Amino acid sequence: MAYSGGPMTEAMYYILLALLRPNHGYQLMQSVKDVSNGRLEVGPGTLYGVLSRMEKSALIVLIEKESTKKTYKLTEEGRKALKEEFDRLNTMVEDTVRELEGGK
Repeated sequence: MAYSGGPMTEAMYYILLALLRPNHGYQLMQSVKDVSNGRLEVGPGTLYGVLSRMEKSALIVLIEKESTKKTYKLTEEGRKALKEEFDRLNTMVEDTVRELEGGK
């Protein structure tokens, strides 16, 4: 299923965030763990499924293939999608804070 905007899965968001710096396989799984402060760990099945969908949606691009090691980076479309999701999540947090403070 191609990405068509809208809410992202947590794994997708953190994979895009980790791909702000080109990355590959095992290293990318570790980067997701790092950027999420250890809160999220993605396994190979999740990682490669998400990478495949994001590549088909032009959010990432393969920049190097060395044997079975594939290195990906974020495209401008991917950077835009990451920023839009960040803005959406930030708005949700602001709405929640406002309501928790009595709807000010």
